[in-house]
Amino acid sequence: MEWFTAPELWTARTVFQRGLAVLYGVAFLSAALQFRALIGARGMLPVPDFLRRTTPLRSPSLFHWHYSDRFFAAVAWTGTGLAAALAAGAADAVPLAAAMALWLLLWGLYLSIVNVGQTWYAFGWESLLLETGFLAVFLGNDDVAPPLLVLLLLRWLLFRVEFGAGLIKIRGDACWRRLTCLEHHHETQPMPGPLSWFFHRLPRPLHRVEAAANHVVQLGVPFLLFTPQPVASIAAGLMIVTQLWLVLSGNFAWLNWLTIVLAASVLDLTALTGTPGGHPRPDPPLWYAALVLALTALVLVRSRRPVLNLLSRHQSMNRSYDPFHLVNTYGAFGTVGRVRDEIVVEGTADRTPGPDTRWHEYGFKGKPGDPHRLPRQFAPYHLRLDWLMWFAALSPGYAREWFGPFVERLLAGDRDTLRLLGHNPFPDAPPVHVRARLYRYRFSTWRELRDTGAWWQRRLVREYLPPVRLGD
Repeated sequence: MEWFTAPELWTARTVFQRGLAVLYGVAFLSAALQFRALIGARGMLPVPDFLRRTTPLRSPSLFHWHYSDRFFAAVAWTGTGLAAALAAGAADAVPLAAAMALWLLLWGLYLSIVNVGQTWYAFGWESLLLETGFLAVFLGNDDVAPPLLVLLLLRWLLFRVEFGAGLIKIRGDACWRRLTCLEHHHETQPMPGPLSWFFHRLPRPLHRVEAAANHVVQLGVPFLLFTPQPVASIAAGLMIVTQLWLVLSGNFAWLNWLTIVLAASVLDLTALTGTPGGHPRPDPPLWYAALVLALTALVLVRSRRPVLNLLSRHQSMNRSYDPFHLVNTYGAFGTVGRVRDEIVVEGTADRTPGPDTRWHEYGFKGKPGDPHRLPRQFAPYHLRLDWLMWFAALSPGYAREWFGPFVERLLAGDRDTLRLLGHNPFPDAPPVHVRARLYRYRFSTWRELRDTGAWWQRRLVREYLPPVRLGD
């Protein structure tokens, strides 16, 4: 069965599997440390309330069987530990069937979390992690050479990620066609990183080069993934370089890193170096070959709707077509904001707020707040509250379900909620009133930064939430 395996991609499989396990670990760790305030039994959007509104068929999850915060924590920490073991090579130390079971367990545990996560888990990279993780179940371990069909399915996934993102840009905002979007993107992206200010201040001609290079890599290069080596490896290398550029310029959770890991599965080091390689192994077991063939047929059948979406003028950006997130459609930044609005949340101990009231600002870990604070690097770790605050600033409709409960927990001094923040101005007792105001932010110019030391300039736009107290 020489056609079935690709022993020259042995190293690529190893890099892919170890990298994927690390990202799984980050995802489970993010869930373990943040869930109580977000979706815990007393969280802003409690899982028990959600489970009463859905069914196991609509949102498959272990938590339909039982839910408690302790059980959720056990699932999240079990996933973290299992991911760490797989990153260390545990799957290669057990028989093939056991290795597949470990990867399947990891996928099932994270699926259980995503399917009860509600708006906090409604990000494209959740589905991307699940789809990638499901394909990884069938990639094998040291008992067999890498199956060529699964490697091609990983390339098909990478193609949809990159080509889908490229198409939605060209079809979406006109600034992508004019090559001017990156004059705004680094400033208005959801969560800038420590180098975003410097990227924003690059000369305009270089921003045009950035945009043009992005179109080439996302619209042309993906087709080369299916060409012979070393062309396919070169195409994957270009994608990796582009994704590293995005890693440096912002915080997009594990989206960029997972795309890099997918591209790593394409790299044929023997073709690139011209040296012989590969790890010959006996023919794979028939049961394993049958499962790989069944997986391939499943993905091909389920690819119909993602392909139709790619061809549609009304292309969806990120969408799953089944509750198991098996074959999805992807895209990013079909539109780019020209201005940046931020919600600033403040509290006061005054029982009757007035013109002389002193308000104290809550600080968030990742999103812009204090103009003098340089944005920080958190990706691949995912700060879910900070991301949703960016959406809430775009429109109150994005925050209708959770912003009120968030403010209520600040007024109550809820410890789990306060742990999500970077600075609590009321360490001894919670405030009596909390309010929210909408500010317009922009990056400082070189001169403003030199004169004031502030990375951002901001001005008040309007009141977002008037002063409220518990019981209002």
